[in-house]
Amino acid sequence: MELFLIMWLILKNWWWFFLPIILAPVFSFFYLYWLRWEVWYPKFKWVILEIKPPAEILKPFRAMEDIFSLLWGIYDGPNWRERWCEGEIPLGGGLWFSFEIASFGGDIHFYARVPDGFQGTLEAAIYSQYPDVEISYVEDYTQKVPQDIPNKEWDLYSEDYTLGKDDVYPIKTYSMFFEERPEMVKEEKRIDPMDSLLEALAKLKPGEQLWFQMVTNPILGEFPFVAKGRSIANKIAKRPEPSKRKSIFQDVFEILTGAKSAEAPPKEEGLIAPELRLTPGEKEVLHGVETKISKKYYQTWMRLVYLYERDKPHFMGNYKIIRTYFNHFATENLNYLVFWGPTRTRIHYWLRERRLYLRKRQRLRSYIDRLPSLWPRTMKGDLIIPFGLASRGPGIRGTAILNIEELATIFHFPAKITALAPAVRPVEAKRGGPPPGLPVE
Repeated sequence: MELFLIMWLILKNWWWFFLPIILAPVFSFFYLYWLRWEVWYPKFKWVILEIKPPAEILKPFRAMEDIFSLLWGIYDGPNWRERWCEGEIPLGGGLWFSFEIASFGGDIHFYARVPDGFQGTLEAAIYSQYPDVEISYVEDYTQKVPQDIPNKEWDLYSEDYTLGKDDVYPIKTYSMFFEERPEMVKEEKRIDPMDSLLEALAKLKPGEQLWFQMVTNPILGEFPFVAKGRSIANKIAKRPEPSKRKSIFQDVFEILTGAKSAEAPPKEEGLIAPELRLTPGEKEVLHGVETKISKKYYQTWMRLVYLYERDKPHFMGNYKIIRTYFNHFATENLNYLVFWGPTRTRIHYWLRERRLYLRKRQRLRSYIDRLPSLWPRTMKGDLIIPFGLASRGPGIRGTAILNIEELATIFHFPAKITALAPAVRPVEAKRGGPPPGLPVE
């Protein structure tokens, strides 16, 4: 009884000290939410660029990888004042680029959405690798449909995509499709997976639209998944893990006591090196993991929206076009892309109609604003989406960490589109610069 009395007296006299400590995490969450998304983020203006590729591209996929590498360099992490006083988002600073493909009744377009002021950076990156493309400013195509879908005339289906395994395992990339050799450029283009996607998008009927976006958020520095990738690579290659450095207190204790920490005796290596005892599958996984963590990487979220007019012919199975496209990059021993269940516009239990209506409205708004999956529920602390979600279990997803090679594999310009015309409108003439010596005034 005396114990409770003492505790009551402590709380009665010191509540003003403990209460702010207890409520600090809650206050910080709402403060950052308000500062970032109500004050800082609305200041951003976005620009939509339409990219028309030429009829034939002879450059390898590595050119698109170089574009993502150049865009990664725009990131400049905020300091403490910019984060807590101005509301700048730590990861990517809100400077994420969205690369999109849209089919309007079979008419296919390539788009990029960038923050106003950085369109010159994107244009320079694309022209440096694809000088024959045509880039123009256009109105946001998402504003050309009713903003209150679903309604009596329109309906939609939507889903987001994530990695099926841990982020450290890569998907099948373009370097695995072929042996890249300069003398076989035309041969390598015949197996471009983008052809199957464009063929399917070209078959959409009037009254149907399919939108796909891949939003890339640059990451600076090493995140836990890099250390985990190294650990997995060491385990596969049967390499010893690097020993942890002793603290100064352990050294002083050993000197004073004369005791030494027990160390495991070195294992005797056989006549054959561990690397030579790996199976072909283990070698492929080892190479894939080490390659993924060695290149620049982005926090990425991908989303599909399939819209259709109710009174016009449509096929609901068209939303699986992106799933079929992702099958090109799936391997059982590495990784694969799958839909994330909580983002699908399907409800199976409890108030189905009302919940389905609200989810469809929310999914359309997320696509229009290019926001992360299930935002803002997936915002935690300083992160837009908690990192490591894909590694916490098969039921928790929300984002994917992809390097520039994986991004270039998923989104790149088609090698040859003349066979798909008029579904894709290529550049009719090559883009050329002005003659030298031309007066500017």
